[in-house]
Amino acid sequence: MTNTELSQPQALQPPPGRPRSPLPVLMTAVFAIVLDFFVVNVALPSVQADLHASSAATEWIVAGYGLTFAVLIITGGRLGDRLGRRRVFITGMTLFVLASALCGLANSPAVLVAARFAQGAGGALISPNVLAIIGVSYTGAARVRAITVYGMVMGLAAAGGQLIGGLIIAANPLGLSWRAIFLVNIPIGLAALAITPRQIAESRATEPGRLDLRGVTLATLGLVALVLPLVEGTTQRWPWWTWVSLALSPAILALFAADQVRAERQGRSPLLPPSLFRRPELVSGLVTQLAFWCGQAALFLVLALYLQLGRGLDAMQAGLVFTVLAVAYLATSLRAPAMTLRFGRRLISVGALGLAAGEGVLLLAVAERPGSVAWLVPGLLLTGAGMGLCITPLTSTVLAHVDPQRAGAVTGVLSTMQQVGNSIGVAVTGVIFFGQLSAGYARAFKLSLAELSCLLVAVAVLAAVLPRRTRPTAAAPAERQSA
Repeated sequence: MTNTELSQPQALQPPPGRPRSPLPVLMTAVFAIVLDFFVVNVALPSVQADLHASSAATEWIVAGYGLTFAVLIITGGRLGDRLGRRRVFITGMTLFVLASALCGLANSPAVLVAARFAQGAGGALISPNVLAIIGVSYTGAARVRAITVYGMVMGLAAAGGQLIGGLIIAANPLGLSWRAIFLVNIPIGLAALAITPRQIAESRATEPGRLDLRGVTLATLGLVALVLPLVEGTTQRWPWWTWVSLALSPAILALFAADQVRAERQGRSPLLPPSLFRRPELVSGLVTQLAFWCGQAALFLVLALYLQLGRGLDAMQAGLVFTVLAVAYLATSLRAPAMTLRFGRRLISVGALGLAAGEGVLLLAVAERPGSVAWLVPGLLLTGAGMGLCITPLTSTVLAHVDPQRAGAVTGVLSTMQQVGNSIGVAVTGVIFFGQLSAGYARAFKLSLAELSCLLVAVAVLAAVLPRRTRPTAAAPAERQSA
């Protein structure tokens, strides 16, 4: 995207003739679905005590949401292309609200995990269609601003989720304890559903093709084969089936890739069109996105468990510690759009290295100053600042190459990388963290931080091969929109 294009004065409003800005309702949905990935972190000790959940069930409460989210996102995007993005968005919000109610009423770990899977499915219908609606509603600098708002809301929901969860649990409305963090989604979701028809125009691709059910099946099997043994392996002491599953996962995913190539050659509509990956800038952006998000959910999970179970903080106190990170994130994310124009891909590398440094400082604080959580503040500030410098430019890099005819597919892939990264990150870091608990929470947390810091150095290296400049794709006239 050239500086000339970005400097043109454009209001953050959709083009004339369309409804009022869809951003408020879209961002409400984004905040809710991202928040629900992270808000459970501070509630996990209460859930464990109340429902007698095992460590594997605890991981599934987090990773299960991300797994169904990841598996179904591309399908959600393609359904939006075919059936209408607003319609699928509304369907996803409805499912998310119903699943939230089930989470709040769960009387066992199995019911809660199943409800979290359903929540993830609702999020998978919402997320890619939010990005697709932004892609067809805004162009040029207006699109960049909309993506900036999207990145800020997503990051604040992630970083602020722990504080919000802590406040809700501390308030204990109606004696609901941890259940309230799920039940609060019901009024918010119903309000968003009520105003969606007035705020969002319907849009769909003119040639969406049929839904690739075989591709959905293979992608689902491949991802489950990868994540399931990583989550269950530690608690079950790595039985034979975990190794078989891990060995089969790359073969299944390779079969999925071959099937997608064959489907496109035969003129069918593959779930993930291989032609999308002929643009090296898109591929490098997606790989970097995957690596970056492998570390975010994992960090928040192990930090929340360390603060509460390792340091004895309650949910409210842990949430306040996370606020340090959230404030730093907000401060840098506000400056990220302008800095992206000036520094381009270098900003992502700087942000990733800042994140790695922050986690390194946290590691030293845990090792050298175990007495007070105040020693964690410098590391948390660096971590939050690094996050703010990464999220917006990463998202902008990928979405700048969106062809409106394939908006659902591309945004689905983008969101898939995020959620697959979250799930894999929680699973892999969970192996390290829970595997070291016998030596204490401090040691488990330190080793997890060491692994996450190395991952972020890799993100910085990957960011170095991202394109220097991107060009926004204007909404194509072939896109059909109706009020």
